[in-house]
Amino acid sequence: MTALPLVFDAPRRGMPPRHLADLTAAERAEAVVALGEKPFRAKQLSHHYFARLTADPERMTDIPAASRARLAQELMPPLLTEVRALDCDGGSTRKTLWRAHDGTLLESVLMRYPDRATLCISSQAGCGMACPFCATGQGGLERNLSTAEIVDQVRSAAAVMRDGLMPGPDGTPTPGRLSNIVFMGMGEPLANYRRVVAAVRRITEPAPEGLGIAQRSVTVSTVGLAPAIRRLADERMQVRLAVSLHTPDDELRDTLVPVNNRWPVAEVLAAARYYADVSGRRVSIEYALIRDMNDQPWRADLLARLLREHLGHLVHVNVIPLNPTPGSKWDASPKPVEREFVRRVNAGGVACTVRDTRGQEIAAACGQLAAEA
Repeated sequence: MTALPLVFDAPRRGMPPRHLADLTAAERAEAVVALGEKPFRAKQLSHHYFARLTADPERMTDIPAASRARLAQELMPPLLTEVRALDCDGGSTRKTLWRAHDGTLLESVLMRYPDRATLCISSQAGCGMACPFCATGQGGLERNLSTAEIVDQVRSAAAVMRDGLMPGPDGTPTPGRLSNIVFMGMGEPLANYRRVVAAVRRITEPAPEGLGIAQRSVTVSTVGLAPAIRRLADERMQVRLAVSLHTPDDELRDTLVPVNNRWPVAEVLAAARYYADVSGRRVSIEYALIRDMNDQPWRADLLARLLREHLGHLVHVNVIPLNPTPGSKWDASPKPVEREFVRRVNAGGVACTVRDTRGQEIAAACGQLAAEA
């Protein structure tokens, strides 16, 4: 059995210096005062970062130059530098590779649809959950991301949408709004619990305290850290929970998702039910369909039965055609097998659909771009 670093908050090894986005509104005011400035400077900084979506101190001309330099040095250190951005799907999908202050690499993917724009963000550099079919899991965990590093991925994408740098529904670049956030990039969000929850609050608080994205438009994904799922429920937020189940039986899940050795399927689904009961929100079950591994009809039937027993109508299954990584033995299930799997889950009384897949030609599986850098 693989040893897993299943702590909620890893040490701050390699973490960047304090940033405005790490702090609550009250903490920002305290930090500004400690630097010898008036408290209202915190609101000015927050307005620029969260409302105007700029991290460039030179554009903050309503703050005196001397104060601006000091405040920027102490509260707005550079966080992420774009290394590479790749587009596909007619420009409506953009995957960005970022380099943090210590050289750590991370990824985010922005997807524009006719009715929404969704950003998939990373919460860790690498991942320690060791799922063998996942590119990020194959590379292991480097470190947690700070709250500000998580938030800055969102701020950057919101600026891309606002500035019309991606094609709209008619294929021409037009301004738009970032509407949805999914914590489905690199890392296990609930293994970086405190910073992820703080990032969700920064992302969803109204501007200028935060970026003003609705909590109901944020999805936090997990491979099944049952105590952390319950802890997240007790935050009383309205974010959606997504559980990466990938198979309904413990025997196979022990291999596909090694954390299952610690929290088996029944315990994970019980925690998911607690989340659904407390939040009133339907839980998403993520199921990467892998050829000849977890795509058998009997597994579809078992999945439907277990979800119906544990979650009733408060569940939806997203079947994900596996995006294979180079050199991997894992492959996507054939389309007829996929269709039959979805049919059987639906026939078992549980809503099930196939997730739209994007970005295969730009290494859009989590961790692929970083692995190639």
